[in-house]
Amino acid sequence: MPRSTSQSPVLGMPVPNWSVPDAPQGISLIGRYAELHLLDADLHGAALFDAYSGHDQIWDYLPYGPFETATEFKTWVKRTISAPIHQFYAIKNKESGVFEGVASYLRIDPANGSIEVGHINYSPALQRTRAGTEAMYLMMQNAFGIGFRRYEWKCNALNLGSRRAAQRLGFSYEGVFRQATVSKGRNRDTAWFAIIDQEWPALRRAFETWLAPENFEQGRQLTSLGDLTRTVRVTSDPLL
Repeated sequence: MPRSTSQSPVLGMPVPNWSVPDAPQGISLIGRYAELHLLDADLHGAALFDAYSGHDQIWDYLPYGPFETATEFKTWVKRTISAPIHQFYAIKNKESGVFEGVASYLRIDPANGSIEVGHINYSPALQRTRAGTEAMYLMMQNAFGIGFRRYEWKCNALNLGSRRAAQRLGFSYEGVFRQATVSKGRNRDTAWFAIIDQEWPALRRAFETWLAPENFEQGRQLTSLGDLTRTVRVTSDPLL
C-alpha cells in the first residue's frame, strides 16, 4: 500500500558527507605530558607491574587482575594484545619518564563510526596528573580525527570514580544497562557515556585550554576541566 504523505513516519536524520573510517592503525600518540605506545609485554610489562604493585584495589572493577607476579602479568598482556577486538596502549608519564597505566580502544565499529575507550587502568602515580588527562585527550583526538562519529565510555555502575571521570572528560550520560554482564562472579550493571562528533570541536578547545601551561601555577590548575566541559555535555550523571 502506498505510504500516505500526511502520515509519513519520523525517520532519522541523513548523515551527509560522512564515510566509513579506517580502524585505528596503532600509531604512537605523543603529547606535551604523555606518550602512548602500543602495549608490548616485553617493553612495558615490568614497568607497569611495578607501578601497579601494592595497589590491588585498582583492579576491583576490571574483569581480571590483580596479578601476583610480573610473569603472570606479562602472560596476561601477551594473551590480551593478541586479540584483534581491541587495541591497547601503554601510557608514559613524560614527567616521570615511566609507563604508569594502560587504556584501550575496543568495540571498534567503523561501519557505524563508533568506538569505545576502556580497560583504563591508571596506577596511583598516573592518577590526577596532566599526563593522565592528556592521554584520554590524545585517544579522543585520534579517533575523531580519523572519522569516527561516536566515542563511548562504559563502566561498572558502582564505580563512581569512573563515572566522575567520564563527566569531567566531557562524556554525556546515556543510562544504565541492568545485569549487563557477570564479572568475577558478581553482577555488573553498566553505565554508558558517549561523546559525538558534533561535540568534539568544543571539547577539543576545552582540553587545549586546560592542558595549556598557563592554566597551571606551581603545578596546580587555575581552571578545572570539569568547568570547561560542563557546558558541552548534553546530559549529566544523576548520581553525581
